[in-house]
Formats: sequence, structure tokens, C-alpha cells
Amino acid sequence: THSDSFDDSENRTLLPGLPDDLAQRCLSSLSPSLLFSVCHPWRRLLYFPSFPPFFSLYVLFSPLHGPTTTNPVPGGIDPQNSIEFFSFDPISSSWTPLPTPPQNPPLHLLHRHPSFLSRNLPVQSLTVSNHLVLIAATTHKLFPALSSPLVFHPESNSWFYGPQISTPRRWCVTGSAQGAVYMASGVGSHYQGDIARSMERWDLNKKRESWGWENKAPLKDGRFSREEVEAVGYRGKLCMVNVKGNAVKEGAVYDVELDKWEEMPQGMVAGWNGPAATMDEDVIYVIDEVKGRLSKYDGEKDCWEKVIELEQLKRAEQITAGRGKICAISAKGEKIIVVDVRDKPARFWEVAPPPGMEVVAVHVLPRMI
Repeated sequence: THSDSFDDSENRTLLPGLPDDLAQRCLSSLSPSLLFSVCHPWRRLLYFPSFPPFFSLYVLFSPLHGPTTTNPVPGGIDPQNSIEFFSFDPISSSWTPLPTPPQNPPLHLLHRHPSFLSRNLPVQSLTVSNHLVLIAATTHKLFPALSSPLVFHPESNSWFYGPQISTPRRWCVTGSAQGAVYMASGVGSHYQGDIARSMERWDLNKKRESWGWENKAPLKDGRFSREEVEAVGYRGKLCMVNVKGNAVKEGAVYDVELDKWEEMPQGMVAGWNGPAATMDEDVIYVIDEVKGRLSKYDGEKDCWEKVIELEQLKRAEQITAGRGKICAISAKGEKIIVVDVRDKPARFWEVAPPPGMEVVAVHVLPRMI
């Protein structure tokens, strides 16, 4: 029997002369795009649970024409979730919706508010240990939307909630390092100075029954509570700036092991002129929003080195890094720009969202099983 190997519904062997379980071991070393293009048995093999999963894009979308709902509130603002979740299969170039998140309690993640047409509301998400984690957002009443992190695990194709947050918040610092989620600063239902300076950690390396939020060393002030902030995990530290774009900003660095805050190196903060992400917590990449320049940080020289400059990267809104690629959301969330930084020179291509959708956030995770 082959209960945990490829099921050949066409009675065709994967490789002539070899049993399918051994053939699967041989084929697992080949490029998924090659397997997909050769024949149908190899293509089906790619999606079998026992086959090593290739990586896909996981994207948060906002419908361009507002959220869909089956239970509108008569005469009031629609409180329903305005975020939809999809995965993009880079091998078949197809979009697949994620399973519906749990609705108890009801999920209210608002990206646009009817009273604030010129500004989008942040939905803060990150990846840690091959999980997609939603950690902060805003409801239609401008309250924090999540009292616990909402987590999707691709390998089990399931959603669940993480440990309850002591003070739910929005406009906060979110990041991950060494398998732990960090949340700092932010605003709850109203501004509080102690919350704006706070720092907490949720360690996913622990067993689920031991999950919880631990208080860590606080920030020196509340300057990081003014907007959503990306804390980039880099060589045992979390690096962040308090203002987006080319505005004058303040940088901070948190040492994970020492539980200590440090000043950001001058060269790092000087070149941090747009969205940033880290590749394997070893190399930081940033896009200059004005120039459309993708650069990587050289820690020894404390400077940024240009990788590529593209018109398509101007006014990029968010980026993620994984598997040797930088994925950037273009201006107004119209598409995703993928840059392969392993190629010399770097090459790029575009991924269009499903019709009627605006890209809010993008992440790289293993494909859904």
C-alpha cells in the first residue's frame, strides 16, 4: 500500500522501473516548476501531502468596492470584516481562498472607514515559524479588533487564536525573531502612556499549553505609537523606525537575548526610507519609496547597498522577504512586485491580484496542504 505516498489514479508509474515511493524520493529534489510542466502524474505529485511543500504567497486583500456581507446593519456602518485571505500558487499561477477564519467572536478587520476616505487603517500581520499571524487591526468603531492573535497554519490548513493580549491595541510595533512574536507600544481604545512604552513577547517555541505574553523591557517613550511599525528581526535583534517614508525619523534596536534597547546605527536609520523586511533574519532589505530603489544593509560598513532600482517600486507600501525573493506591494495595492535577489543582476516580475481586490499585506509561507 501507498497510504502516505503518491496515489496514481491513472495507473501510471512516476518513473518506469521504480516503485512510486522511491520515485517520489528521487523527484522531490527537482524544481517544482519542472515537475508541474512535464506530465500530469508529476503535477499531481506536487500537491500530495507527503511531498515537500513549495512556498507560496499569502495575501491579505481588501475588496475595492467595500466588504461583502450577508448581515448588514440597517442604517448603520457595516461592521463586517473587510479583509479577505488568499494564497497564490506560483507554480500554477492561481489564487485560492484560505478557509474561513473562526467567527466566534465575529471578526471585524476594517481597512477603510467611510469617515476617513483619504487614509487606510492598518491591518498588522507577520510570519513566524511558518505561521501567518494577524496581531492588530481596527474595528468600524475605531477600537482594537483583536483581543488575541489570529493565526493560520498552512500545513494543517487551519486557523486558531493565540494567547489573549493583556491590552488589545492598534498602531503598534509588531515583529518576530527566533520563533517569537513581539508587540510594543500602540494605542488601545484610547492613548495610555504605559501602553505606548510597553513591550511584550509571545514565544511560539513553547508548548501551546504554556503560551502567554511576557512583559519585556519598555521603550523609553511613546514615539512608536503614532502609526503601525515593522520590527525587523536581524541577527538576534529587532530593528525599527517610528515614521514611514523619507521623513525625519527615530530608530531603535531591541536586543532579544539581553532584553535591552539600543540606539540604531546612524547609517541604518539614515537609509531606512521605506518599507523593510529581513531575509532569514540575516539580511535587511529596504525600498526607498521615492526612488524605487531596493537596497540591503551592510552591518560591517553601516551602509545600504543598492540591489535594483525600478519605477514599479516607487511608493511601495509593504515588503516581505523569503526564499531569495523580495515581494513588494506596489502603490495603492494594485499588484505585487517580486524581485529575485539571488540572480545577478536581480530580475523581477509582477503578480496581479484577483479582480476587484487591493493588496493589503503579503507573506511567504509553505503551500496549503
